[in-house]
Amino acid sequence: MKIISKTAIMITAMLGSAALAQALPPPVVIIVDMDQVINGSAAGKQAAADLKTRADAIQARLASLRTQFGTEGEALQKAQPAPTAAPAAITAWQTKARDLQTRQQAAEADLQKRDRDFQASRQLVLKQINDAAQPVISTVMRERNATIVLAEGATLQHSAAIDVTADVLARLDKALPRVSTAAAAK
Repeated sequence: MKIISKTAIMITAMLGSAALAQALPPPVVIIVDMDQVINGSAAGKQAAADLKTRADAIQARLASLRTQFGTEGEALQKAQPAPTAAPAAITAWQTKARDLQTRQQAAEADLQKRDRDFQASRQLVLKQINDAAQPVISTVMRERNATIVLAEGATLQHSAAIDVTADVLARLDKALPRVSTAAAAK
């Protein structure tokens, strides 16, 4: 009797699970190309222009410093006194060499700080756009009765009919026309 009742319970559980599984609607998937949302949005384009100006300034400063320090280094190397030169001349040259090295290190530290600030600004831009895009994507998801949103990069193939990137982009442009590119200084 116990065997029959256990079997009956298992059959009932299996039938109940099968019925429950059949009751779930099929998933509705939509696709969003987040790279296109970030780079194609008004805020993304504005931020890219601002960040390009900053990146160009960093590159210009780097080129200027390379030229400056290269010229100074060559002149210093040519002016290096012979080991038999007067001790005062050797000491003066060593002082100039240390000064050049100290200024190079300071310039390198400045460039590294500028690069860290630039990277922090890039991350801030991405966060702002992503944070603003999420409610837009949720709204589009509800309107399309979607149960799953996939990033376009996570798919191998998909129908253009389920790609809602243009809709998300248009709504995001209205919701977030600009972003800040000024990350907090550290």
